[in-house]
Amino acid sequence: MSYAEIASKGPKQTPEEAAAPQPPQIEVADVETASSSSLIDVDTPSVHVVPSDFQEQEVKTETQAARIEHDRRQKELEDKARAEADLAKKKARRKAHQADNWMTRKFEGMSEENSWALFAGNVLALVGISSVVGYKAYGLYSRGLLDKKSVAIGVGVFGAVAAFESVFLQYFKKTPAGKSKP
Repeated sequence: MSYAEIASKGPKQTPEEAAAPQPPQIEVADVETASSSSLIDVDTPSVHVVPSDFQEQEVKTETQAARIEHDRRQKELEDKARAEADLAKKKARRKAHQADNWMTRKFEGMSEENSWALFAGNVLALVGISSVVGYKAYGLYSRGLLDKKSVAIGVGVFGAVAAFESVFLQYFKKTPAGKSKP
């Protein structure tokens, strides 16, 4: 049984009970008095102006002294944190440069035969990855499951391999003099 059925079997309301209560009546006061009473008189002596040399004045209260001490400590902490961050950046930059130099030295020391072997390995890796991605794409296509997401994943794999190869070959092409091979 629904709520509506149960409510319909109960006693009926009179029209006075069913009617919504009347909203309270708001008395409208004099418009000029209400609008002008909220204004602040700026000519009264209760409004104070802080002089422009406030920060340079001598400390007169404990609260001012505590605030100045707190600001000084906060500045020291910020300076210390900034110095530590700069040191960490310098260390990271130094480590990255050392790794870059190590990789460059390894490629510079390769003989002509080793470089051709590396080139052949890169070509085989690229052909292998292309074959696997193509085979998977054909399998999805034959089952009717090839969609935009699958294509985007395949393109992402090719993009990642291409990015890795481009970075890898930049180091490989460097000569001992620091110039790129033509």
